[in-house]
Amino acid sequence: MKRIVLIGLLFFTCDQLKAQVLTLQEAINIALKNSLDIEIARNTATANEIGNHPSFTGALPTVDANLTNTQSLTNLTQQLSNGTTTKRNGNLNNQLNSSVSANYLVFNGFRVHATKRRLEVLQQQSEQLVNVQIQNIVANVMIKYYDVVRQNNYIETIRQSIEATLQRKKIIDVRQSVGLANNADTYQAQLDLTASQQELQSQELVLMQAKTDLLNLMTQRPDSTFAIRDTIVVDSLVNFSLVRENIKKNPELLSAEQEITINELIVKEVGAQRYPAISLNSGINYSRSQNAAGFTLLNQNLGPFVGFSVGIPIFNGGLYKRQQRVAEISIKNATATRQILLNTLETSAVRSWQAYQNTLQRLQLERENNRIASALLQLTLQRYELSAATIIEVREAQRSFVEAGYRLVNLSYSAKLAEIELKRLSSQLLAGM
Repeated sequence: MKRIVLIGLLFFTCDQLKAQVLTLQEAINIALKNSLDIEIARNTATANEIGNHPSFTGALPTVDANLTNTQSLTNLTQQLSNGTTTKRNGNLNNQLNSSVSANYLVFNGFRVHATKRRLEVLQQQSEQLVNVQIQNIVANVMIKYYDVVRQNNYIETIRQSIEATLQRKKIIDVRQSVGLANNADTYQAQLDLTASQQELQSQELVLMQAKTDLLNLMTQRPDSTFAIRDTIVVDSLVNFSLVRENIKKNPELLSAEQEITINELIVKEVGAQRYPAISLNSGINYSRSQNAAGFTLLNQNLGPFVGFSVGIPIFNGGLYKRQQRVAEISIKNATATRQILLNTLETSAVRSWQAYQNTLQRLQLERENNRIASALLQLTLQRYELSAATIIEVREAQRSFVEAGYRLVNLSYSAKLAEIELKRLSSQLLAGM
């Protein structure tokens, strides 16, 4: 049985060596490069950048060219006041009209200015939303990456427990060979070994699924193989005052503030529709009419024109006023949404800080506890080899060692999660990368 376990561990180790070793930075880089959420956000930002142009606001003049050419076949009957009568069938007539005109908006209640400003803020907002996606992707990758590290540590703890069980079984086998041990001890050691092996296999499944989740975030094939050889190192120098101050720079909050500005500009745009609109018009016209018969055989005109137009809204059932009131309500909603988001971010920061502080304190005690549990297991095995300890004491020391190992890994992971969340809220995740 010992050979089988060692061979299994050897094959597992060989598979790990064959797999690509993945670092945290590499995982983040791959995820940022392949993330479809970031691609969508960047496409939206690009579209808003394209839309942020004077042509979208109506600030630029428009130039149009028109050409109409009409051929007609008519039957002519014409009676003149002097008594002359003309009748002619099958007359071919041609009407040609063309023009080039330019229109320039001079004034429309400053709606052009408000629209231009709104497009600028919309572009800035879309850039902030790209930043939101980047921060979220980095945080999620770090969480999944350290989850894989955690599962690896679980496996390492189980393996150490299996080694202790094998050592206990070896002692029992030696004793049995000289008639100092009974079959009950052998059977119990074998049962404990089988249980530990089952636990190891279950934990390997959890590890594989954790890796699959990480691969999904990286937009990689879910059956890709990789290994992570890393430890969970918690940054114990996070400053809560700095975190709280930097929440004001959180891209989600900035985006919410920009949403308020956008709605304020929409109010100005709607209000501008209640003012007169003045436009300048200029261009050149050309028309030509040719008839095979009739009073006028040829009529041709060519020349420029210039003028202006004024549009004054008088009454439209109060439509513009109602649109403005609706837009003002949107400002109130955006303001409330921003306040809700700020409260949520501050609450999340306080909760994460509380978890961070509490876990760091417990982590210091648990490291010492883990060291003691390891030493106790080794000491108990030595005493068991000298017949100074019972198998129950060995199993209890082994259980304490496994539980201490689990608690240490869980506390390290919990502290790291709190650290990641604090840095995400304060937009500091990318500071050290």
